[in-house]
Amino acid sequence: MSITIRVPAPLRNLTEDQSKILIDASTISGLIEELESLFPGMKDRLVDEKGELRYFVNLYLNGEDVRFLNGVDTAVNSGDELSIVPAVAGG
Repeated sequence: MSITIRVPAPLRNLTEDQSKILIDASTISGLIEELESLFPGMKDRLVDEKGELRYFVNLYLNGEDVRFLNGVDTAVNSGDELSIVPAVAGG
């Protein structure tokens, strides 16, 4: 069950400059754990010590913000695409 993860430029230093990664998992939290095992330091960039998404990171599963689904407990299916999008501030 492969899920495509799109990695933004600011995090590619952790993924050996890969912009897309294929991972097998059944939930968003499982994807994050697998990312951490492949690329140490990634989990800390995405979730806090309680395992909740950091406020400056948005995750979109097939275009849907996971915060409006089941957060890190959201189920994923083979063929899904997860985009990591850092929040942008400006004015």
